[in-house]
Amino acid sequence: MARRPTREPKTATQRQLRAGEIIRHALVTLLARGDLRDPELEKALITVSEVRMSTDLRVAKVYVAPLGPGEPAALAKALNRGAGFLRGRLGREIELKFTPELHFHADNSYETASHVDQLLARPQVQRDLKADDDGDSQE
Repeated sequence: MARRPTREPKTATQRQLRAGEIIRHALVTLLARGDLRDPELEKALITVSEVRMSTDLRVAKVYVAPLGPGEPAALAKALNRGAGFLRGRLGREIELKFTPELHFHADNSYETASHVDQLLARPQVQRDLKADDDGDSQE
């Protein structure tokens, strides 16, 4: 009798969300200490925006961005080089059954939000928004 293939849940479970937040807080603490010896990371201010856990809690996708000027992709690449070191330190900080494997990814959501703000500030858009507000008040 063949087993039905299991499907990935579309939303994260409560357990995944809780583990992700525990790991995010611990990583923020580790990165704030500045124990990394990588020259690209020595002076970098890093924000960890989100941690997404796999269903078995053994793999963590960590979304990072530089605080201030910097390239998110280069930052993620540098952190991936030191992922083993960070995983070892993380294992001492958290109380989970397994210390997850860390995969760092660039978080471009801040750049996207900034771009949307710039678009909304354009005079043409402001004119259209003003016209919509005037049209709503006349009804």
